[in-house]
Amino acid sequence: MLAPNPGVRELEGTNTWIVGEPPAFVIDPGPEHEGHLAEVVRAAGRVGRVVLTHDHPDHAPGAMRLAAMTDVPVSAIRPPEGGERMRDAERLRSGTTELLVVGTPGHTPDHAALFLEPDRALFTGDAVLGRGTSVIDPPEGDLNAYLRSLHRMRELGPKTIHAGHGPLVLDAVAKLDEYIAHRAERERQIVVALGTDAKTIDELVPTVYAGYPEELHELAGRSVLAHLLKLESEGRADKRTTDGVRRWRAIEPRSCERCGRPVKGRSKLCGPCSLAVLQESG
Repeated sequence: MLAPNPGVRELEGTNTWIVGEPPAFVIDPGPEHEGHLAEVVRAAGRVGRVVLTHDHPDHAPGAMRLAAMTDVPVSAIRPPEGGERMRDAERLRSGTTELLVVGTPGHTPDHAALFLEPDRALFTGDAVLGRGTSVIDPPEGDLNAYLRSLHRMRELGPKTIHAGHGPLVLDAVAKLDEYIAHRAERERQIVVALGTDAKTIDELVPTVYAGYPEELHELAGRSVLAHLLKLESEGRADKRTTDGVRRWRAIEPRSCERCGRPVKGRSKLCGPCSLAVLQESG
């Protein structure tokens, strides 16, 4: 059921999913909109449990109100006050229906997908959208974690994706492959755009997102930052701040002299090995 909250990030609005026969699961009730919540209750017949993929304001505010209307619990990785904490790999039950909790951090640290195994139906929140791509916005968004989550969802072998926004996806694996390939291509574009000179994010965005409306450049800049932070963590980029202006440059990746893992900047040791050396030296 579509919540009445359309927007640039929300597309036509937040998808609220009713799963199973009564008492049914309700995934992501969306905003606290009385008309929408009343319609969800009517369509569900009887609600057994409310589940949140994450706590963003376009997904979560209606949860506790819906719970109060139906006298049921709210489950989330980062639950609202009065809710119940769910955990990765936990199996939630409501009536005869069971959902597997799949931790999928990256869009947010608390993000989870829900997997209806008999139907191979994956409810992805904002990790995968029915149209377009998910926003990874640091510091809450973490691209390294997000890519791991995409691969984890693919390993489930889902058939369909029921996203938090946009239409139903009928070929889930193809969509996940598309998302993984998109991030790899965007990273390649950013590395090429960096070239040999240090650049600011504002200088990178018009090149990497050429052809996109200028009003989307601020949002695009957050995505570029997420990629730059990933490249930095892999020792493939570093940043310098001069007179309050931060510039990034591509660098050749370096390996830790002790363990071989990538290191940042000019360091000879990675973080864990640096700490180990300090501990060993007493």
